[in-house]
This record gives sequence, C-alpha cells and structure tokens, in this order.
Amino acid sequence: MSKQHDLVASQIPANDYDEDADVNPSANPHFTDVLAARLSRRVALKGGITTAASALLGGSVLSACGSDGDSPAPAPAPAPVPPTPQLKIGFNAVAKNKNDLVTVADGYNVSILHALGDPMHFGDESWKDDGSEVADSYNRRIGDGHDGMYWFGMSDAGAFDVTRSDRGLLAVNHEYVVAPYVLHPAGRAAGAARNATEVEKEIYAHGISVCEVKREAGVTSMVRGSRFNRRVTSATTMDFTGPAKGSAQLQTLFSTTGVQTRGTNNNCANGYTPWGTYLTCEENYLNVISRAAGDDAARSAKEVVSMNRYGLPQNRKSPYLWETAGTADLFARWNSSVTGAAAAADYRNTINTFGWVVEIDPFAPTSTPAKRTALGRFNHEGAWPAEAVAGKPIVIYMGDDSRNEYIYKYVSKANWDAADVGKGMTAGAKYLDEGTLYVAKFSADGTGTWMELTFNKNGLTNTNASYAFADQGDVLINARLAADVLGATKMDRPEWGAVHPTNGEVYMTLTNNSNRVANTATPTGSQLKPDAANPRYYVDQKGSTNQAGNPNGHIIRWKEDATDVTKMTWDVYLFGAQADAAADVNLSSLTDVNDFSSPDGLYFDKRGMLWIQTDDGAYTDITNCMMLAALPGKVGDGGVATAAGGTQTRAGAKATADTLRRFLVGPKECEITGIAMTPDHRTLFFNVQHPGEETSPDWAAKTFGSYWPANQADQTVKKRPRSATVVITRKDGGEIGV
Repeated sequence: MSKQHDLVASQIPANDYDEDADVNPSANPHFTDVLAARLSRRVALKGGITTAASALLGGSVLSACGSDGDSPAPAPAPAPVPPTPQLKIGFNAVAKNKNDLVTVADGYNVSILHALGDPMHFGDESWKDDGSEVADSYNRRIGDGHDGMYWFGMSDAGAFDVTRSDRGLLAVNHEYVVAPYVLHPAGRAAGAARNATEVEKEIYAHGISVCEVKREAGVTSMVRGSRFNRRVTSATTMDFTGPAKGSAQLQTLFSTTGVQTRGTNNNCANGYTPWGTYLTCEENYLNVISRAAGDDAARSAKEVVSMNRYGLPQNRKSPYLWETAGTADLFARWNSSVTGAAAAADYRNTINTFGWVVEIDPFAPTSTPAKRTALGRFNHEGAWPAEAVAGKPIVIYMGDDSRNEYIYKYVSKANWDAADVGKGMTAGAKYLDEGTLYVAKFSADGTGTWMELTFNKNGLTNTNASYAFADQGDVLINARLAADVLGATKMDRPEWGAVHPTNGEVYMTLTNNSNRVANTATPTGSQLKPDAANPRYYVDQKGSTNQAGNPNGHIIRWKEDATDVTKMTWDVYLFGAQADAAADVNLSSLTDVNDFSSPDGLYFDKRGMLWIQTDDGAYTDITNCMMLAALPGKVGDGGVATAAGGTQTRAGAKATADTLRRFLVGPKECEITGIAMTPDHRTLFFNVQHPGEETSPDWAAKTFGSYWPANQADQTVKKRPRSATVVITRKDGGEIGV
C-alpha cells in the first residue's frame, strides 16, 4: 500500500509510523551517481556526452542530443514487440469517475463474496452494522483491510487441484484495522490507554482468512460452515523455521528458545507455492509495536543499530497503542522494550518476530503456520514465485516497501519436483528453509546484479565495522543491514511484483515518491534526486495544490540472465501520468482510456494478461482508484528517453488502447488491491480496501465518506463502509478481459 491508512488524522499520534520514512542511512550509490561517474570517464576519453550516453544506455539517444563528427550515428530504437496475437483486450474502457460503487466494463457482473465482519461459521450472528459483535467472534469472522489473496482449486476429496475453477479455497490478507474503526460502536474510544475489548477485537480482525468458495449455476459464494474455513490472526501461534530458528534475537517470554511466536500482522501482498500453500507477507508491522524512552541504555550497541535501521527508535509509540490495554500477554507483547532480566523474560525482541514471509497450508486448517526465515526480514510487500520448472530451484521475488529500500530474490537449494504437490508444510520446509537470498544492484547501462546475502561472504562477517554479523540467522534477521554492506541500490518503495507466465520477466511497481527533488537541488534528509530507474522530477497539480517529485509512480521490469542467476537486464515498463501531462512526464503516452496514478497491485493471469491496481492520492481529484488490463511486450521493446527533470532512462514501448485499458473504477476513498482468478479465467476476485477512509464519520448522524458495499446494488442504502472481496464475472459466462 502506498498511503498511510491506519487512522483518521485526529487519531494519529505525532510519532506515528511513516512507511515512507527513510531509515536507510547507508551511502550506497543511486543510479544518478553511477551514471555521472561513467559519463565523466567516457567524456574524458573522447566523444562527448552523446557517445557516452549511447555506450551506457545501449541503442539510441534522444534526437535532441546531437552527435559530433567522430561519433557513430546512434542505432535506432528497437521496434516495439507486439503482444501475443491470440490474446486481445476485449472490453470497452471504463471512464474515470468518482462514483461510490464499483464501476466495471460493460457486459460484466459485480457481486460481493464477503466483507468485514461476515461470519464464516454457523453460530455467530450476521454483521449488524453497529459494531456490537463480540471480540472473540472475530476468530470466526472475516477480518478487516482486505488485501493480497490467492485462489487454490480444490478437488472433491479436499485436495489441492490446480485446474479446478468451480470449487476452491480463497486465502485473503486482512492488513489492518481501517479508519474510522467501523469495528466499534462509535469509533475508537478516546484516551491515552486503549480499551481492552476494542484492542482484542482489532487483534483478531488482523491476519488472514481462508474460506471455501463454490460456483454453482453461475453464482460464486462463500461456503459458510466449511471445515476449511479458518482465521489466522495477530494472536495465532506460529513456528520459526530456517537459519534464524532458535536465534537469541527471537527469544521472548512466549518462546524462551526462539522457536515460536504469536501472530502475523499488517499482511499486505502475498504469494503462493506450486505445492499448494499460501505465502502472506508482513509489511507495516511497526503500526502495532512501541518502544520506551531510554531503552537504548539497556541495549547492546548492535541492538540499537538494528532497532534504528528497522524504524523503531527509543521513545516510539505505535498508533494502535495495543500495549496500553493491559498486562496480559495478548497486549504486553506489543511493547518491544527491555523490562525483564533477560530476553526470555520480556518482549524486547518482539520487533524481530515480525517482517517475515509466513507460509500457511489452506488445506490443513489445524496446521501451524511457519515464518520462513531464509527469505529474510524486512517490510515484505509480497513474495512472488517464478514459474516452477522441474529440476530447477524455486525462485521468489520480494520488495521492501519503505523509501530507499531494496529488491530481493530467494533461490531454493532444492530443485523442484512435481511429486511434492499437495505435501503442504513438509514441502515448504524442503524448498523454503534452505536457499540463498540475494539483493539487487542496478547499473545505469540497463544491467543489474544479484548479490548474495550469505554469512562470511561479501563482507558479511563478524568483523564488519557497521554491524558485526554473528551467523546466517543474524544476516537474515538484519537483511537490511546486510544489503547496506553489499551496496545494494536504493529504490522507491518497491510494492507488488508479478512474473510473466511465459517469458519469466519480472514486474514491480514503484508507487510514487513526493520526496524526489530536481537534479539542480541539494537534497536534505531523505530527499533524493532522480536516477535512471526512478527518473522523473516534475510538478503535478491536484486542484489548487502542487505535487512535486514523482507523484504518479511507475513500473519497472527485468529479465533474468538465462545462464547466470546473478545477472539481469531492466527497463521501465510504464509511467503513471494523467493523459494531458507533458510528454516528458507522460512517457508512456497514456490517454483517457488508460491513464492512471500510483500503481500498486500487480497480477499476471496464466494467459499473460497483466492486471494493474492503484492506491492513489495524487489523481483522486479526477477519479477513484482503479484496475487496468495490459498486454505487455518485453524488456527492451522501447528505447532511451529523457524524463521530466532531465534524467535519461530506458522506457518500454508506449502504451496504446490495445495494450492497456481501464477495466474498473472503485468506490470513494478506497484502494483497489488483491487479485485472483480461477484457472478457467471466468471468475475474477479483487478487494476494495478502506472505502470512505479519508472522511471522518459523524457517528450521531451516521454519515460516512462511503456507504460501499451495502450500496453497490442500491445507491440509496446508507450503511457503514467495509472492506470487501468482489466477484467479477461476464454476463455471457465467458473469459474475463478478452
């Protein structure tokens, strides 16, 4: 997610966690520094800036950059590669709008699968629209803040069936408790200390839901009372596995040996495995963790470095203040301060127990989820696997969604064996507990390197000056610090990723960055100049407000080397912009049928159609957030371009109405997020998160910023807004999007 969506303005403390905050103090170079150094060296030899840029960026330079008599003429940009001929976008684009409903392309149906508070089992009453549900019932109700999700086809015998479309399990993340707290009768109770009943309900409303779904006679619905229906919450017991299991840095009062913990939190994007399990990813977990003033004095120097690098300085209070609700373990464990004689006597290590990829077996509702430490600890936006190939390792791509953080890749030690399909957590241990974690370093010439994060390699030793690593578990618990040592490339909050099912190219959204400054400016604090992979600096007007930096975001992509796991090439696939923006801002030539801002969610269906979702605050004076369908080409199908502000970059082929088109627009003040599709491409699921979030409610008058989803079928209905999962089908029963 790209905006802070935790509390209405009046409820956010001054020291609220800012997911945009720069906690990366490393001196790792940006693309601009690399480019400038190479240009200077090249120009000094001969040929001027044009020859240098041509050599670095490959192919052509802009026609405005002349060539001297001694330099060869720049090669023409390669012709755009058209999408697969048999796959075409087959719907008319939806117009931008600010309606308070899901507006989808003509010829499609919209229905609600489930929303916050809907009971998953019999025995609990239905949502009453008054916040009166008892806290414990949220162990059996749909949670809040719907986000990433995945469809698992299920056989009649209850086993994973990758081909099944009419029966399956849908796993959905519940990222956080949405403002304005429609969980409670009249919002969050005032006061410095939280109400225990409210906090208990919020703890259970976080996490994941797994529910059985059936499609019968063209109607898709949740199977209430299914034995597979399950909630995993911020109180659920979980195992640690992999190299960090048992680390002293994971010891707590709950697990004195550091092999277990309680809860998963702020689960944003997701992933899946070819053996049929769900990967959920812990992102903004600092929303619920506090640390006392003066706590540094009780810590080692290493601990202080780690705490600060992960955004938890002393005297930092979480916006949720869960730790203030009482002394019971359910509440006290959210205080990551030294209060006892040893780590096993308190929760000083709580922060280290979050920030992981968590594996859940949806087909085994009594199984214990596992935090797979081999995939590293950071603000995991998601974990997106490449297509599994027999005899080859499992590969998973991940982004750290904070400003100036990194892109990672995990490669399993074990090679894929299709006989492991359906083996659940046993297969997970085989592929996810032993492997190699890499971090990306991008070069200005359009190539990149994956650098290995392994103890006693690449300077990750116990003699490292900035942080002395003790072992591989320490490297993984402090993956950010390890990546700093290797000089990884700082990126603009990598969000969702997706892997093309046929050519293996990887796409990742870089949602926006208001902290970019002009190339002529002197950056201060966390400000950044543009670079080749984040090339735009411009001023965009929203109403009477000028938004400077890169307000609209973009999508980067890369192609792995066929023979070397450490090499890749990259370009920028799409640049978000409004249709009437200047050409050096609207580098993808977007029009009214496909302009967008702040790309966030990404998903490739098995046909190769890419679905793009937005979480935007920059273009919302014109339109609500949206979802688009795209038919991308491949890395290198465009050429060299100069972005607003003067930075050169590699841009993908320009978009057309045939390759990018708006499929739907969401209700007011929402984020469009999470997407899954049945294997027959006839049912599409997506989530609407926090409708009405930006408007403080009037509890007495019962007025809200949105009344969705209750008003989807009848706009006169006025009920509390709720996050929900939406079902899209074609009226003629055909495939979605074509």
